[in-house]
Amino acid sequence: MLGRIGVGSARVVERWLPDPFVLVMLLTLLVFGLGIAVEGETPIGMIRHWGEGFWNLLAFSMQMVLILVTGWVLASTPFVSRILGALAGLARSPAQAIVLVTLVSMAAAWINWGFGLVIGAMFGRRLAREVPGVDYRLLIASAYSGFVVWHGGLAGSIPLTIATDGHFMAESMGVVPTSATIFSAFNLAIVAALLVVLPLVNRLMLPKPEETVTIDKRLLEEAPAPAAQGEGTPAARLENSLLLSQAVGVMGLVFAGYYFLVQSGALNLNIVNFVFLFLGIMLHGRPLRFLAALQEAAKGASGIIVQFPFYAGIMGMMIGSGLAATLSQGFVAVANEATLPLLTFLAAGVVNVFVPSGGGQWAVQAPVTIPAALAIGADLPRIAMAVAWGDAWTNLIQPFWALPALAIAGLRAKDMMGFCLVALVVTGVVIAAGLTFVP
Repeated sequence: MLGRIGVGSARVVERWLPDPFVLVMLLTLLVFGLGIAVEGETPIGMIRHWGEGFWNLLAFSMQMVLILVTGWVLASTPFVSRILGALAGLARSPAQAIVLVTLVSMAAAWINWGFGLVIGAMFGRRLAREVPGVDYRLLIASAYSGFVVWHGGLAGSIPLTIATDGHFMAESMGVVPTSATIFSAFNLAIVAALLVVLPLVNRLMLPKPEETVTIDKRLLEEAPAPAAQGEGTPAARLENSLLLSQAVGVMGLVFAGYYFLVQSGALNLNIVNFVFLFLGIMLHGRPLRFLAALQEAAKGASGIIVQFPFYAGIMGMMIGSGLAATLSQGFVAVANEATLPLLTFLAAGVVNVFVPSGGGQWAVQAPVTIPAALAIGADLPRIAMAVAWGDAWTNLIQPFWALPALAIAGLRAKDMMGFCLVALVVTGVVIAAGLTFVP
């Protein structure tokens, strides 16, 4: 039955879901209209919020381009390709491939969300090459679905923020250690339940053989190493210099070691990009091979470059007009001590569609939810994690975060979002139950 539901959902989404760029334009107009109708903003006021916020994600956009490009470059090295091939060899059937890619992407996303996005999609591509008959849409959807655990993991921005001295809500809630959030019993129970349920759900969505959509494996083959041009010239010798790549690569890895071992630095997007970049330089061996992989990887970055500023503009309108706070207040107003975690989770899921940023969402919802939690005596760490899980949950149907995975896989959002919609419903039940009932 779940297989029929998954295929049916995929068909509906393929028919009705437009390209992510069209979707972000529609969301822009929707938020523009809601700001005027709900908040009483003037049209020029909404345009001002939109324009002033439009470039607020430039640094983050560059980080996302680099996580796509450096991850692709690293995964295309012979060394990493052999590792992915060995892991892919563990799957002997389409069902095993679906389960394996889900587990790998969940484990990687729990460690770091950027790492999980890239590794999951890259591993999905490799499994499609190694396992005949696997539905490529569901395979990549399964790889992306593992991203749902990221905000309950080691790189969760909200739990790490409130564990930091001087965070902006410190006067209201104090400093909350990660033992009360990431490593709390209820959060670990949610992650453990998802590790069991999500791979099973994805596996049960396997289409019948006659409904399976596969991909021509030749489209997934890695490009051959480029041939040297102008061989014998000083320029050609530099472009093919093994020593040059290793020297620069070692410099990068030495700094990474210093960052982790001496500075006790945290795993974040910048250091992930840094390590991916310099490992890629070293493992490709020669600058010319690295540049060829870089050129291939950059082809998929156009969606990120164009669409992220539009989402920044939407965030500007949501926050500047007060619409995001109004949405949160609407849920909180009907809550009590027992239901506040659930309603906060649902509110965060709705807000995340328009404000797809964990840090930005906390800035919007915390001033509403924390005072409400204090007033009714609710568990503050649980409320914070409810916002975190709500933010991660609706990422399953938010193309904003799927763009790097789609670029790596060579798919459109509509190809996989039908399967992600089913995963959204199931994971929502699991997360809501954990937040509500697990002590």
